[in-house]
Amino acid sequence: MSIRRLPSHLVDRIAAGEVVERPASALKELVENALDAGARNVDVRLAAGGLDLVEVADDGSGMSPDDMRLALERHATSKLPDERIEAVASFGFRGEALPSIASVARFTLESRVRGAEGWRLVVDHGQPAGEGPAALPPGTRVRVEELFGKVPARRKFLRSPRAEYAACLDAMRRLAMARPDVAFSVQHDGRRVLSVQPDTLQNRVAALLDPGLARSGVGIDLVRGGLQLGGVVSLPTFNRGAADQQFLFVNARPVKDRLLVGALRAAYRDLLARDRHPLAALFLVLPGEEVDINVHPAKTEVRFRDPQAVRGLIVGGLRAALDEAGHRSGIHDQAAAPVNWTVEPVRPGGAGPDLGTAPMPFPPPAPFAGLMVAESRSLFTAAPAARAEPATAPVPSHPLGVARGQVAATYIVAEAEDGLVIVDQHAAHERLVLERMRAARTGGATSSQPLLLPVVVELDEPDADRVEELTGELAALGLELERFGPTAILVRATPAALGRADVEGLVRDLAAQAAELGGVMALQDRLDHVAATMACHGSVRAGRILSVAEMNALLREMEVTPHSGQCNHGRPTWVKLSMPDVERLFGRK
Repeated sequence: MSIRRLPSHLVDRIAAGEVVERPASALKELVENALDAGARNVDVRLAAGGLDLVEVADDGSGMSPDDMRLALERHATSKLPDERIEAVASFGFRGEALPSIASVARFTLESRVRGAEGWRLVVDHGQPAGEGPAALPPGTRVRVEELFGKVPARRKFLRSPRAEYAACLDAMRRLAMARPDVAFSVQHDGRRVLSVQPDTLQNRVAALLDPGLARSGVGIDLVRGGLQLGGVVSLPTFNRGAADQQFLFVNARPVKDRLLVGALRAAYRDLLARDRHPLAALFLVLPGEEVDINVHPAKTEVRFRDPQAVRGLIVGGLRAALDEAGHRSGIHDQAAAPVNWTVEPVRPGGAGPDLGTAPMPFPPPAPFAGLMVAESRSLFTAAPAARAEPATAPVPSHPLGVARGQVAATYIVAEAEDGLVIVDQHAAHERLVLERMRAARTGGATSSQPLLLPVVVELDEPDADRVEELTGELAALGLELERFGPTAILVRATPAALGRADVEGLVRDLAAQAAELGGVMALQDRLDHVAATMACHGSVRAGRILSVAEMNALLREMEVTPHSGQCNHGRPTWVKLSMPDVERLFGRK
């Protein structure tokens, strides 16, 4: 077999496969070129998620006709003035982006230098298709149409317009965060979906991720040994169900790096549950010789000369900033309830505690199985206002005993025949709700609670698309949703087992989870994940005052519920001190 030199057009298409994987890849390269050209305003237009059109217009320095022709030749660049590739400070520098894109699409390049006339070049899938004068303001405009239109083997592997649009929007968010001093706008199918003006870093990050970060974010500004770390991270109490809102930058370039992600996770260790994730936008600045940005053509992967120093800076810097935040919380403040060991009034004749008629702070659980069904139903007919039973009352023979009080409005203290039981009310109830939902789903009898007034939840359009695709699966769990415009979801009913759940927070977490899990998981696994998220939102929270009836009902249901010894995150729901252990604590034995 003889060796032959590949034709230039085939070389271009092979190279294009490394640089241009999908519309978002082409968009990223074009916007980076605009930023490198000194643009202060970048306007993007998309059609069909970028499959039909990607257009980027900027007000940068522009190019002369000769430079435009040279820019379409491979390995021609204005961003590497000498051969020190490790010292490059611009986004792009390989000189591959424009010729690669032009080889797999209909490519129109228009540019004008201030004080000169504009010029246009057209390339149709690698073949010159004309050039001539163009009318446009100073700057550059690039149109990419019919991406992979003549490469069907690549075109058929692109995803749906919705998925490609979501990838394009994600790329734009990253670039807009990297340059808060530049204005960006994005139109999709004629509708403006993103518009930000020059602002501070924290305000730009909050505008692109979550407005709550303006109040529940912690600014990072740290310098150590030639390394600089800046950005914004969320308080531990302001978190998400997926790690989809974590953006990392090295020398202003958006990257996806395992070392940085691992360091961010380590900084929040012991501050968040294992299934919760912080919001973050971190910017690492270091000398060019300390980082290799040539690992991948897309420049999203990097290697550090001293990875341990980088990790130590991130973990230590974030820990210090979170510690300095002190008692700040990303949730609404609630009045602290004092420890209350009040003894309930006893009815004349020893009829037991007065159950009163106060409303219950959380909905009654499903009827319990076995021995305590009748007792639990009678307890829920009326809820007492006091929070402990008389210590002189006999202790029934129950594994978890009977409730005697509540500590810190979080832990139920119960007296059993052989010791003292302490229950984490939120962890326990979360497990009970999840097991109820699983049992109902297995039996095909999941019941819904219609909302008197439907709740409208505003989301990003890609998140709304993902939630809409899950409506069938969510309906099987009792959550009835429908699309309400491009960026909103209408909630008409919630699972009856959840009671008064945080509907908006629930839908947002489901959207985040859908973004992370996608369609890879089997249906059963996806339903389990969704049910676990719902259970967390529907369970009684720490800090909620419970009546004795509610505490005892919780204990009884725990005794007949599988896996009730641990919550959905693997933490224990209750612990017991045996009477001999208690006596030893007080020196009686």
